Amino acid sequence: MFLGEQAHKRLDESNRLHPPAEVMAFDDMETAEHSKLKPLSITLAVEVRSRRILGLEVSRMPAKGHLARMSRKKYGVRKDERARGRQKLFARLSPLVAENAIIKSDENPHYPDDVKRFFPHAQHLPEKGQRGSVAGQGELKRVRFDPLFHLNHTCAMLRANVNRLFRKTWCLTKKPEKLALHLAMYAVYHNLSLLKPP
Repeated sequence: MFLGEQAHKRLDESNRLHPPAEVMAFDDMETAEHSKLKPLSITLAVEVRSRRILGLEVSRMPAKGHLARMSRKKYGVRKDERARGRQKLFARLSPLVAENAIIKSDENPHYPDDVKRFFPHAQHLPEKGQRGSVAGQGELKRVRFDPLFHLNHTCAMLRANVNRLFRKTWCLTKKPEKLALHLAMYAVYHNLSLLKPP
């Protein structure tokens, strides 16, 4: 827990040493809290050219599709905290992103209002989502040119390097706040060790 809290501070401090990001991409990736009936959303933002992780936020969300009914029956109605998590992340990112930045995402209808609220002078470029390929645990896309490649590649690296994010694993998240600390530690390692220094 101590290392995770220090990693959160280190991530913020190291990102402030860089010039504001001119092009940012963000999206949500999904994992689970103890069971697939209790899904979690990880909102991730990266600087496009460098693939530097600018920030991330973990939020609870209700189950979807054929799991929704089973989830409600076993655990009751689950709150959707994704909007609040995204807004919390954007508030932290506003000093790290250039005022007239280009912000890329998929075509999720909930994204434009939050982008406009926290980055009023930025240009938001929503891109059509693509089907996942076998490589990259579904995060990399089955197209020749992926306009969100820098983001999707970073998501694939998260799934490959953080064992509780594997598609099939015995390593489960029991508490979302502990997952957030784990991801902060990985983000510091990703930015300061895996990426080439500027």
